[in-house]
Amino acid sequence: MNTSFKAFRIHAIDGVITRKIEPIQLDLLSPGNVLIKVAFSSINYKDALVSKGLNNIVRAWPRVSGIDFTGTVVESSDARFGPGDEVLVNGCGIGVDHDGGHAEFARVNADWVMKLPDGLDLLETATIGVAGYTAGLALDLMELNGLSPQNGPVLVTGATGGVATIAIDMLAQRGYQVTAMSGKSNEVEYLKNLGASEVIERLSSGSTFKPLEKAQWAGAIDSVGGSTLSWLTRVMQVNGVIAAFGNAGGAELETTVLPFILRGVRLIGVNAGSPMDIRQKIWSKIANEYRPIHLKEIANVIKLEELGHHMDLTLAGESKGRIVIDMGK
Repeated sequence: MNTSFKAFRIHAIDGVITRKIEPIQLDLLSPGNVLIKVAFSSINYKDALVSKGLNNIVRAWPRVSGIDFTGTVVESSDARFGPGDEVLVNGCGIGVDHDGGHAEFARVNADWVMKLPDGLDLLETATIGVAGYTAGLALDLMELNGLSPQNGPVLVTGATGGVATIAIDMLAQRGYQVTAMSGKSNEVEYLKNLGASEVIERLSSGSTFKPLEKAQWAGAIDSVGGSTLSWLTRVMQVNGVIAAFGNAGGAELETTVLPFILRGVRLIGVNAGSPMDIRQKIWSKIANEYRPIHLKEIANVIKLEELGHHMDLTLAGESKGRIVIDMGK
């Protein structure tokens, strides 16, 4: 098979980044032993950065972006997969070091491929994507560190983002009292519909904090970092658990040891680049006890031709939930 198909491909020529939807053939894709017809992909913040060549994320050009996707196997030289298998791929360097899911076909290493979890379809799985996987991994790590609904409320920052919206949904289904923190006052109803019992304003710029503030939260899922994460360490309850995975508000963390030695606060880093056994465990939980129920409200399904526009909205912080690309739309 070497027919032409559409791909969102990013080029760097003499330091100038260009991106376009262009027809390509399979021999232009990165090598791999499983060929997949892509059904759905999505936009993650890393994809938006790649689309502008930012942060030196991609080292070799051109590149098909898209760090996650779902689809159907067309060809495989690995016995674990055969034609017709419905699969998902997220992370593992796709869309960065290896051509990703923003194309009608993707070719990847079989070690990166998972069969769809029982009970989830291709669209649901793509809507969850690496964002929902990160939310599920964060929740699993927090519960392993003692978090339970009986401990008290959980705060989710950056609440309209992809990870946060699914985290709110998952937490609410698990029985947690969820507070959403957002700078988008027009999205209060949306966040409450996902399961937040309360929505609070994000921190104002230049806020200062005492080493310890009033204890409020049993848990927190933070996609912001910077001063927001610094504040979170100061406002957690005794034995409170924070899961941190983002740096949209800055990569530096300014705090003291007092929250950790006087309140036993636990700060957990969440790295979605997990080995396959962890991925399978978390995806099984997402399909069952962590399953979100508001995926239709969270997903904004677009066609490939709209991808560039929505990449720009994502970079500008003007998107919400999950932007899902329907490759057959």
